[in-house]
Amino acid sequence: MSKNRRSFTPEYKEEAAKLVVESNRPVASVARELQLNEQTLRNWVNGYREQHAADEPPLTVSERARLRELEKEVRELRMEKEFLGKAAAFFASEYR
Repeated sequence: MSKNRRSFTPEYKEEAAKLVVESNRPVASVARELQLNEQTLRNWVNGYREQHAADEPPLTVSERARLRELEKEVRELRMEKEFLGKAAAFFASEYR
């Protein structure tokens, strides 16, 4: 069974990626709308962001502060998740 592969111009790929980046919409939503594979579009978006990284304006002081808060929150959530996983494994082994 052979798959029909579609080919896209570099301009199309860039416009599709730009649609995700500039609209701040989820990749999955735009991929469905454009009838593209989600991972394919995600790859295009990542490439677009790499190529246009210098175009991004620098973060403001409040954005930096919020970023630090979110990074701290992510670290705490990862530690909680790890603890809960260990606790679940402990109780699962205790009640066998």
